[in-house]
Amino acid sequence: MFDEAELHLLAEACVRHDAVALSDEVWEHVVFDDRRHLPLAALPGMGERTVKIGSAGKIFSLTGWKVGWAVAPPALVRAIAGAHQFLTFSTAPNLQAAAAYGLAKEEGYFEAMRAGFAASRDVLAAGLRDAGFVTLASEGTYFLSIDLAASGIVADDFTFCERAVREAGVAAIPVSSFYAEAPVTNVVRLCFAKQAGTLAAGIEGLRRARGLFGQTRP
Repeated sequence: MFDEAELHLLAEACVRHDAVALSDEVWEHVVFDDRRHLPLAALPGMGERTVKIGSAGKIFSLTGWKVGWAVAPPALVRAIAGAHQFLTFSTAPNLQAAAAYGLAKEEGYFEAMRAGFAASRDVLAAGLRDAGFVTLASEGTYFLSIDLAASGIVADDFTFCERAVREAGVAAIPVSSFYAEAPVTNVVRLCFAKQAGTLAAGIEGLRRARGLFGQTRP
């Protein structure tokens, strides 16, 4: 997560160059350890130049719905609506109503949701540490990443993920797949939005996957 100082630097650059910010804030409610999301549009000079993107899929763990929204000043909204008319036209009304229902929930709902995800994150992180892995900090989202190099595994992320799913039954995402160029190739991403039994099985599967590469704990 960006801290307030980093966001202010971004806002100052946008204002200085008269740039519009397309701000992906789909994880705004899935943040941990008493952190709070700060919308980019709330910073000085950004209200008139920010398009904030939100997602019911991420907030309510309904990614299959593909329901999201854009919040922006009128001139930018008109441009977005014009493009949207010829792309999606209309999202299913019942899904729109369900998203509105969710957004009207009391803050207690979101606090409990965050606490549940944080607990799952901690279970996965502890289990991976016990299995000899080094993980990166997870301050938000429902993903936790492994640093293969720091874990003593001499393999790129694609190789590790392919062997992990085929030989240990655990599917992970090679982070290099998100890069257009100069990829980071030593990080793999896991999802901890799972039942306790699934997390336990995944940890044991990754313990086996680690053994496939003949490495000892660093």
